[in-house]
Amino acid sequence: MIDEDDNLESRDAGIDGYKKIDRYNPELIENLSANYLQVLTHIGEDPEREGLLKTPERMAKAMLFLTQGYNLDAKEILTSAMFKEEYSQMVVVKDIEVYSMCEHHMLPFFGKAHVAYIPNGHVVGLSKIPRIVDVFSRRLQVQERLTNEIRDCIQNTLQPLGVGIVMECRHLCMSMRGVQKQNSVTTTSAFSGEFFKEKTRTEFLQLISSKLS
Repeated sequence: MIDEDDNLESRDAGIDGYKKIDRYNPELIENLSANYLQVLTHIGEDPEREGLLKTPERMAKAMLFLTQGYNLDAKEILTSAMFKEEYSQMVVVKDIEVYSMCEHHMLPFFGKAHVAYIPNGHVVGLSKIPRIVDVFSRRLQVQERLTNEIRDCIQNTLQPLGVGIVMECRHLCMSMRGVQKQNSVTTTSAFSGEFFKEKTRTEFLQLISSKLS
């Protein structure tokens, strides 16, 4: 999505002198906008009416933002903040916000991810765990694969003693269309190494269920 060359698009937001810079590939935006213009026409809308004049361009930029994970390297993000540390107890980052797009209907699903790992000579900067969740969620996904991809990236990059993931999401493809069940939540999990042991897995599930006082 982001083009770091000089070929950038910028516009003045006009709010207290604040200037908003949008960084996109202009040719890609133009091509996507043309396609979205056709979509609006095919569904029976008038893309020339005032409220829709800039909608194709906005849709193009929104789609590139929502799928920016294709241009990011999760392994590189993790290795940029790996540190030698003799800590061998569980590290848990819970309640990580997840926003993704269902690849079947191109509708959002969203919720929370709870991620844990047991270091094996290296720890990683805590902010990097939510970042790699974003990398994989900002792609067309199914929740089951998303859960596995996060686990595999941490396991293969950090080589910890084990990784545990639990993800809870609501899917708009279930609540807005199809069965139209607004209150259903889908939970997926993925484990490796020590987390296959019942004692370790139970500790992890208790930790993500607890609340800070």
